[in-house]
Amino acid sequence: YVVTFFDPDAPTPSGFWHWVVVDLPASVTSLGAGAGASDATLPGGFHVRTDFGSADYGGSAPPQGDHPHRYFFVVHAVDVPTLGVDASASPAVVSFNLAFHTLARAIIAPAYAH
Repeated sequence: YVVTFFDPDAPTPSGFWHWVVVDLPASVTSLGAGAGASDATLPGGFHVRTDFGSADYGGSAPPQGDHPHRYFFVVHAVDVPTLGVDASASPAVVSFNLAFHTLARAIIAPAYAH
């Protein structure tokens, strides 16, 4: 599995990646509290660098006064045990590889505003 958290409404041309976890085994059915911490022990997977510049979970917080932002939490089921990237990959590279290996995905898309 791959888990992503993306804000398409960020004030950038390419949106904003808040969290990307790659190569979670098919046996994983949940992630515990704190799984997004940079020092978290993930069940087989790993974080890649987000647009915050760190390899961990970055919460939702649109700029003060900006319009409401949608946040896409997505779990991608993939057809390979490893996506073929390492922790130095960008979210864009992860997304590119997902285009070829996603079997199904589940999406939760809440909106948040200040």
